[in-house]
Amino acid sequence: MGTARDFVLVGVIVGAHGIKGEVKLKSFTSDPLSIGRYGPLQSSSGKQFEISKLKAAKDDFIASFKNVNDRNEAETLRGVELFVAREKLPKLKTHEAYAHDLMGLDVVLENGSKLGKLVAMPNYGAGDLLEVAIDGKAETVLIPFTSAFVPQEDFSTGRIVVNLPDGYLDEGEKE
Repeated sequence: MGTARDFVLVGVIVGAHGIKGEVKLKSFTSDPLSIGRYGPLQSSSGKQFEISKLKAAKDDFIASFKNVNDRNEAETLRGVELFVAREKLPKLKTHEAYAHDLMGLDVVLENGSKLGKLVAMPNYGAGDLLEVAIDGKAETVLIPFTSAFVPQEDFSTGRIVVNLPDGYLDEGEKE
């Protein structure tokens, strides 16, 4: 599949749907429907998936792939991540970045001290979050990806600078 930098994760197959080989598909693109506009998608193993039909469902999409014709085959695809070649994605504006490119970056406080590494960017409906693995701790911390918490949007330095309010990282109140 080329190098990891040549491809960007755009979705994942979350399960089978119905008996005709349809799958439930979760899109990670900023416009979720655009996952159907990039042409064939590719798994990490190099297998190509071409969407022949895409319709919105409650929290995801129902997709039909060419050459996937029954539920048994669709069931084997659960968990398959789908990638698109970077050159097929829209060009970014200044100070924009694909979430895929931010993974693994150091997260530092405004005073320059290292907080940890970015491990994920979940969105539970209220906006994007930075999930940071804190150095020396097993737990991660979620930080809103807003201008109040991430005042600098220049990621070319290879790090994400965050501004956290006093006490943000304190553990629960002591009894």
